[in-house]
Amino acid sequence: MKILITGGAGFIGSHVVRLFVNKYPNYTIHNLDKLTYAGNLANLKDIETKSNYRFIKGDIVDATFINTLFAEEQYNAVIHLAAESHVDRSITNPLEFVMTNVIGTVNLLNAAKTLYKKENTTFSRFYHVSTDEVYGALGDTGMFTEETAYDPHSPYSASKASSDHFVRAYHDTYGLPAVISNCSNNYGPNHFPEKLIPLCINNIKHNRPLPIYGKGENVRDWLFIEDHARAIDIVFHKAALGSTYNIGGHNEWTNIDVIRLLCRVMDKKLGRPEGTNEKLITFVKDRAGHDLRYAIDATKLKNDLGWVPSVTFEEGLDKTVDWYLANEAWLDNVTSGNYAHYYEAQYTKR
Repeated sequence: MKILITGGAGFIGSHVVRLFVNKYPNYTIHNLDKLTYAGNLANLKDIETKSNYRFIKGDIVDATFINTLFAEEQYNAVIHLAAESHVDRSITNPLEFVMTNVIGTVNLLNAAKTLYKKENTTFSRFYHVSTDEVYGALGDTGMFTEETAYDPHSPYSASKASSDHFVRAYHDTYGLPAVISNCSNNYGPNHFPEKLIPLCINNIKHNRPLPIYGKGENVRDWLFIEDHARAIDIVFHKAALGSTYNIGGHNEWTNIDVIRLLCRVMDKKLGRPEGTNEKLITFVKDRAGHDLRYAIDATKLKNDLGWVPSVTFEEGLDKTVDWYLANEAWLDNVTSGNYAHYYEAQYTKR
């Protein structure tokens, strides 16, 4: 089987690529990535010489490139992870999110449809990986299920909701064999430090302020990246065509409690007196349209396909901190250059 994984040099994508390359040596895995600021081939150094792995640099927004690639390679399946994924950036530049998340997805769908419509087709699955943010926000109770109506509140979530709808439309209209999953907040090794947890790990290490939006009362369900990669593996191989699955970590935390726990963990890891790092917490002006609470009900995934998360949030956070402290060169490399200018504009001047 020849599988195209888009966005495979990014955070989630690199973990999925590594899992598939190592677990399925009989598969040929092509990793297509534009290598924007968040795409980093250093994430995949351990597999770059594997005989069943190939990296391809390219942009899914380029329809001619995508059509040519599919015609030449005759893929059997696609796992689509390429996306602009940071809410703050979508507020600053929504059109970039429309181009990648909507137009890019439709380009892939068109190319996949062409393969699927060929006589004696071998194309069997288009797996679109999405987010729980398409559902909008919850109150103090309740959880998102696969039946929850879409209600996106940010340009990012609107672009992902649109791409989800296009995938379903191509399944319903053209019969394209497709599946979708919507996941909660991911965390773990190789996460680009614009996101809350790696941002604060890096700032704690350098004794910098920890910027927390509003009062830190927003609630998120946290999913360890290796658990998410396992879920993607299972959904790809076992989910019925046309189905949707929610993937969640069963770890609801307010943002301020996440950072307080992280401060305590890093007090111990760095040998600092208890409470030292918590003094770095700084509340900044809240993000526009900031959803109060997300929570995923992953019961369907458990009942149908047998997946459950393997680590608690405390265990996963401990593993995550250990990785960042052991990989200072990786962190220093990705926090240089353009990221420094973005960070100043997004947080320092609020």
